Amino acid sequence: MVDDDEMSRRVVVHFIEKTSYLQLIKEFDNAIDAMHYLDEEHVDIIFLDVQMPEMTGMEFINALEKDIEIILITSEQKYAVEAFEKKVTDYLVKPIEYSRFIQAVEKAQSNVDIKRAETERRKEFYVRTDAKIVRIPYGKILFVEALADYVIIQTELKKHIVHFTMKGLTNRLPEDIFVRTHRSYIVNLDKIEALEDNSLLIGEKYIPIGASYKEALLDRLNFL
Repeated sequence: MVDDDEMSRRVVVHFIEKTSYLQLIKEFDNAIDAMHYLDEEHVDIIFLDVQMPEMTGMEFINALEKDIEIILITSEQKYAVEAFEKKVTDYLVKPIEYSRFIQAVEKAQSNVDIKRAETERRKEFYVRTDAKIVRIPYGKILFVEALADYVIIQTELKKHIVHFTMKGLTNRLPEDIFVRTHRSYIVNLDKIEALEDNSLLIGEKYIPIGASYKEALLDRLNFL
């Protein structure tokens, strides 16, 4: 939820809490802080105000690199055409009624479900490396390490050096399997053998855990 108007945020938060299949992850009063948060975290749906200082909702959409369902919120109809040109999921005009809110959410949730099903169907990706195109199943990946403008994809058998960014790869890998643990590392949750202080162990490799990533990592682990 991103809106500089606290009253508007309270209305949308109330609607979210009223809807059993929605969970509020975070709310922001400006788009810049929201953008920084999304550099490291993933959400399925964003409720986004159009008119905000410093960075508008439209500028936020232009800068966003992730595939996220966006429901725009504004007090004016005039942004509708531009909103749909940017392929937002839906467009809500203040004051928002719950029935209209649910209509927009159901459309967004349907799109999320389709994308999840597609991710489940595709359990691998292909990379170009050493003049070949190689298939890499998700389950074979141990971790990914940043290397300047490249990434090293370490699998159970070998490593592949690919011209790609960590940010781009984070968006491509399924979040139920992989987690970012450091600005330079993404790990397969199923391959973690142990945690020790500010690092984790996969095979014989100790991987650092960045301070800003530690809480999200611990939330994903099934502690007794």
